[in-house]
Amino acid sequence: MSNFILSINDVSKSYETSGSEKLTVLNSIDLNISAGDLVGLTAPSGAGKSTLLHICGLLDTCDTGTINFLDQDMQKASNMARTLIRRREIGFVYQFHHLLPEFSALENVVLPQLINGKKPQQASDRAFELLRLVDLENRASHRPFQLSGGEQQRVAFCRAVANEPKLLLADEPTGNLDEKTSETVFGALLSLIELSGMAALIATHNENLAKKMKRRVKLKSGKLF
Repeated sequence: MSNFILSINDVSKSYETSGSEKLTVLNSIDLNISAGDLVGLTAPSGAGKSTLLHICGLLDTCDTGTINFLDQDMQKASNMARTLIRRREIGFVYQFHHLLPEFSALENVVLPQLINGKKPQQASDRAFELLRLVDLENRASHRPFQLSGGEQQRVAFCRAVANEPKLLLADEPTGNLDEKTSETVFGALLSLIELSGMAALIATHNENLAKKMKRRVKLKSGKLF
């Protein structure tokens, strides 16, 4: 039994282009992530970082290679098994917050917990505590349109960690924010990660933010360095 939460080995992924040619996005990628790991992923635009994150998050499959999550072979897992792992063990954060506009900040953080079977009061208590940790307890009843961009993204972070996932995957989580707000919001994300003890793989173009990671990897020409 390994100590890795996620282990991908010799993973490759290609897409068909016009004609009969294929575009290789990932070429024999190896990556191991343990509990408490904070890994920064940098890559030129179009290099395939989103594809890699989708494979790590079981949203996409690879052409060749193996993907193990908590010592389970995901290449052999059923669609239902993959769905349950995504729901219970993996949190996702994207460049845009994707909050549900008709619900308050608190309700946006409560909903994924209810879907995962938590009782309403427990879900509400945890959601409020998470919002408090990112200094948004006074904005809990506000809907997304009443929040600033940085506040919306902090709510998205709380939603991503609400079910206490083992792994957090973030794709340019501050890419839609100005530099000053990015620093504040990213600090909130790091606090949530450290308090939870989860592992995280965070893709960013921001070198200043990447330097704050415990470990950095770079994706270039289909290879991971």
